Amino acid sequence: MIKYKSLHHVSLTVTDLEKAKQFYGGTLCLNEISRPAFDFPGAWYEIEGQQLHLIVDPSSQTIRKDKHLSSREGHFALRVENYHHTLQWLKENNVEVLEKPHSKSGFAQLFCADPDGNLVELNVDQKDL
Repeated sequence: MIKYKSLHHVSLTVTDLEKAKQFYGGTLCLNEISRPAFDFPGAWYEIEGQQLHLIVDPSSQTIRKDKHLSSREGHFALRVENYHHTLQWLKENNVEVLEKPHSKSGFAQLFCADPDGNLVELNVDQKDL
């Protein structure tokens, strides 16, 4: 049996590091942290003790070709403090959003995508809506 302590990091491939950094650092307001001097470009972000790793790989086979928003595609989720403030911020930053405030999951969910189509869910407990 495996006993887990926590989720350590999620890694995503991107094709344009500057566009990705603008999205994750600028739009999603994540804190960029230093990363080892790998022989390939990328960026790391710290999120409340866990990490998001961006890896530049123009030939990646995991980048979605159809960039429409869907809650059923692979994604990672970040818990936010306020659903409405987050939605307003995303709209002010011209980010396309799929709103699911009354999802059967019990979470009020917002889905958006980075410039490469990687999906991100931002959520709160519905009771905190």
